[in-house]
Amino acid sequence: MTVAPLVSVLLPVRDAEATLGAALHSVARQRGVAFECVVMDDGSTDASRAVAERRACTDARFRVVATEARGLVHALNAGLEACRGDFVARLDADDWMHRDRLALQLRALDAAPHLAGVGSHVRLFPRSALGEGMRAYERWLSGLRSAADVRRDAFVECPIAHPALFVRRAVLARHRYRDVGWPEDYDLVLRMLGAGDALGVVPRRLVGWRHTPGRLSQNHDAYSDARFTACKAHFLRRGFLARHERYRLWGFGGTGRALAKALRAEDRQLDAIVELHPGRLGQRIHGAPVIPPERLGPPGRLPLVVSVAGAEARTRIRGELARMGWREGADYLCAA
Repeated sequence: MTVAPLVSVLLPVRDAEATLGAALHSVARQRGVAFECVVMDDGSTDASRAVAERRACTDARFRVVATEARGLVHALNAGLEACRGDFVARLDADDWMHRDRLALQLRALDAAPHLAGVGSHVRLFPRSALGEGMRAYERWLSGLRSAADVRRDAFVECPIAHPALFVRRAVLARHRYRDVGWPEDYDLVLRMLGAGDALGVVPRRLVGWRHTPGRLSQNHDAYSDARFTACKAHFLRRGFLARHERYRLWGFGGTGRALAKALRAEDRQLDAIVELHPGRLGQRIHGAPVIPPERLGPPGRLPLVVSVAGAEARTRIRGELARMGWREGADYLCAA
């Protein structure tokens, strides 16, 4: 008797014959969960499809769906339509998963019916290819342990590593993926959170996430820093800043300047810039006065966006704002 899959692993591939076999092997090792793996071949010109079909011939839990090359977003949506499980787990063709990944993430959602999905901590590899920026992102992800953490820090970085996403299929089918010129995974996460869906974290390293110069995220303009910032500004405009045309900004280094520029494109204007640098206090930048934190006054008049790089700096600012009676998520928000 064939057991109906409870979980569908959605795995798109294009020209990844060198790594696909290991990724599929890590899926095959999953234990304690009835699953299927839908391998979406997006017009590969190498032997990726043959690698996947060899696995499918010997393991009925694997299915291969081949399409012409139409891009990642199309492959994800077409693959979603082929998924039969109540839950969908993402994985990429050059990554791997811990053998208990599906069981642990399923257990987390069973224990928390209000959650739409969960991520997990990840291990970036190969370590020799990692710069300090990616190592810092890995450490930051490892500091997120709950749905409250994900929502609080959603505009700092993408709080869910896409290959670690495990989500209820009905929720994912409602949102689907979009190709709008910035990262489709971050767009999905911010749309879900904006719609009121809660996303949690299994605080264990359950996915090995490959980081190499050849990855799409390292080469395509949609994954550039500027497009990430544009994505943040778009959703800030429609969420935290929806009722205010003007806002205050804490920090005007490179991070703050980039976000302010993106928010101007979204018709949101600076009212004041909060700075600690004595050389900037009293100046005007883009027509906005530069003020010290003590001149913020009580919360409630205008929203405050904290845009500074570095977790330590954000921690200090959060502490200062808490002492001043400002509430994160209501009066201010961090968006690095």
